[in-house]
Amino acid sequence: MLKNIEVLYHSSIRINKGKVIYFDPFKIDKNYNDADIIFITHDHYDHYSETDIDKVIKDDTILVVPKGLLEKLLKRGYKKDNIITVEPEEIGIVEDIRFETIPAYNTNKSFHPKENGWVGYIIELDGVRYYIAGDTDITEENKNVKCDVAFIPVGGTYTMDFKEAAYLINEIKPKIAVPIHYGGIVGTKQDAIDFTQLVNPEIKCEILMK
Repeated sequence: MLKNIEVLYHSSIRINKGKVIYFDPFKIDKNYNDADIIFITHDHYDHYSETDIDKVIKDDTILVVPKGLLEKLLKRGYKKDNIITVEPEEIGIVEDIRFETIPAYNTNKSFHPKENGWVGYIIELDGVRYYIAGDTDITEENKNVKCDVAFIPVGGTYTMDFKEAAYLINEIKPKIAVPIHYGGIVGTKQDAIDFTQLVNPEIKCEILMK
């Protein structure tokens, strides 16, 4: 399920399964310009980085973004026809790939207000449901997520910490859990390790960040 999937840095994920898909490209090391689809969860600089989008975008790349980002993208010069705007709790199809948007917000801190309409995503590839949580705490919505693979923030401060992340994973019971959102801005690899030790043993944990 994780073949051809990379956690590049922080919350930046690259999937190459028929289509090349990026989530929140950030700290991209050179110009690849290979993205078929780019999903953005919200507009904080470590998730919406125009410099890094420029390194992976090509002429026909489709951008899937929260509605509030449309004007920024248009000002940057991205083509409106190549932009899909989303709100929480939607279902859509992009390049024959089904996706769902899951609300992503804080419940006990103010960095990611629910009213901003920011999201995580579930995408379906080859019958596998991948959940990329975005910057979020434990919420009523994400406790009901059904997925096979979950990419979950563990760094704390702005999102859930490793203990909360493990609790959520033990609730939703994916086959595989991958910790993200640590190692650069907040959190350390130890948070990822501690997370894996709290997850129920029947759930496989994989640390993909190099």
